[in-house]
Amino acid sequence: MSSPRTTAVLFDLDGTLLDTEPLYYEATRRLLARHGVPDFTWEQHKAHIGVGTRETLEVLTARFSLGTPVDALLAEMNALYLELVRSSGEVFPRMREFVERLHAAGVPMAVASGSSREAIGAALAHGGLAAFFPVTVSAEEVAAGKPEPDVFLEAARRLGVAAAECAVIEDSAPGIGAAHAAGMRCLAVASVPFPPGAPPDAAFATAELVFPGGQAEFTAEAAYAWLAG
Repeated sequence: MSSPRTTAVLFDLDGTLLDTEPLYYEATRRLLARHGVPDFTWEQHKAHIGVGTRETLEVLTARFSLGTPVDALLAEMNALYLELVRSSGEVFPRMREFVERLHAAGVPMAVASGSSREAIGAALAHGGLAAFFPVTVSAEEVAAGKPEPDVFLEAARRLGVAAAECAVIEDSAPGIGAAHAAGMRCLAVASVPFPPGAPPDAAFATAELVFPGGQAEFTAEAAYAWLAG
């Protein structure tokens, strides 16, 4: 990478590297149905995109007055999600191209995600990306998940790189906020594309590079050029 501003690249996982957000929705829908909430919708789920699994379950527990402890719900949720991700959840093709290009250039990379360690490992293994990411950080390993910066700061620490020298690839407003709170630049690929011609909302507008049309608009060439300055 030619620019000293970017020594390492930190990736969000769900909705950024892999098309797993629908799997999280399905796991959440099944979980809530088991606990007496039969009509959880995708529109309701969208409000939690980019937020850690535990933090999401804490909100849902309060909203729907669930009588089960969050730790028990979290274990149940992880089991449901793992069942899905081990057979589904594909890598976005242009994102795979980007990862392979960075790897060929010798750029250190890490995954920093709100998912559990087991879920991160399963998703990367299923997608054939595990070899590219020797460093992964789960929100369950730090004090707080996104939008707090902890996962990104821990990923930088494990890579041995200063936060200011990292760039983050994200798909959600909480992730963008976490990247900037960590003192890192952020490239945003909207997991829920904005309507054609519509400007990104306030959160996405703060990212240094935005693909408001989502994965269909993203290109490895444009992303790499931005990182190289």
